[in-house]
Amino acid sequence: MKAIIFEQHGGPEVLQYLDFPTPEPGPGQVQVRLQAAALNHLDIWVCNGWPGIRLEYPHIPGADGAGLISALGSGVTPWRVGDRVVINSNLSDGTCEFCEAGQDNLCVRWGLLGETVRGTYAQYVVVPDRNVLALPDGFPFDQAAAASLVFLTAWHSLITRGRLQRGESILIVGAGGGVNTASLQIAKYVGAKVYVVGSNMTKLKHAQELGADEVIDRSREADWSKAVYQLTGKRGVDVVVDNVGAGTLPLSMRAARKGGRMLTVGNTGGPKFEFDNRYMFAKQLTYIGSTMGTRTDFAQVMALIFAGELRSVVGETFALRDAQRAHERMEQGEFFGKIVLRP
Repeated sequence: MKAIIFEQHGGPEVLQYLDFPTPEPGPGQVQVRLQAAALNHLDIWVCNGWPGIRLEYPHIPGADGAGLISALGSGVTPWRVGDRVVINSNLSDGTCEFCEAGQDNLCVRWGLLGETVRGTYAQYVVVPDRNVLALPDGFPFDQAAAASLVFLTAWHSLITRGRLQRGESILIVGAGGGVNTASLQIAKYVGAKVYVVGSNMTKLKHAQELGADEVIDRSREADWSKAVYQLTGKRGVDVVVDNVGAGTLPLSMRAARKGGRMLTVGNTGGPKFEFDNRYMFAKQLTYIGSTMGTRTDFAQVMALIFAGELRSVVGETFALRDAQRAHERMEQGEFFGKIVLRP
């Protein structure tokens, strides 16, 4: 098969489009012939590497994917060759105390497709049979792939962990990323009022098209927390989604109301940052971390995707062989929605 691999860490230049052995499914696994794979910032971080990362080289990045089941391992009964599926990249053993409690994203042997094992930047991938979900006839593979990780992540953060309710207000820091566009749609779906801070009006106009009630251009409003404060009648918002971290968290804390919740699933601005702890205890804020989501979350949010209640935003599409250019585009940050690869 053709695949994108890297054998050393670095920028997009280390990605190679080469022949690679086609993986065969073992017991309880299915082989998926991929029709679409989608990029995440995770792919860039894995490619760049970090202290302590352990990969089997050559490594194939990519967490998101959708396609056709092309082979079955022994013991697999729910699926047939030719079934259309979307992949849940959240890997778990299914036997630990967390998995048995339905919290498989807390599994003691948790893994992530494209990070801890070889991923979806390829023509074929092998995953446990419990990690695929049936794709309705006619539903586009690229939209399914673009939705899977970001909507699972956003749903678990906002709904399962954050308990976002109808009538609440929410601030989303950043207008263009996949998780943020998913968060915006989920917040509107449950009936929240949505404020979005973005780097330019082009991205913010896209956010408005997805339903954002108020938008703030941080290139014109450096202290956007003050703008949020004024827009909310000096109350602040109930919930803040801040997946940037470094450089934004202090302002996010100021934008939250007393008793507000701070939600985070990542740190695109950097993993280490400082904040004034007085905001935390004086405003009685709650800081809630979240990673991926459970299989139950996945089934719930993808059902809404299939029904058209939520929709993935495909910004740009590249051929698999052009993964270098796709990574360069993601690093530039001047896009809206998700970038998709077609094997």
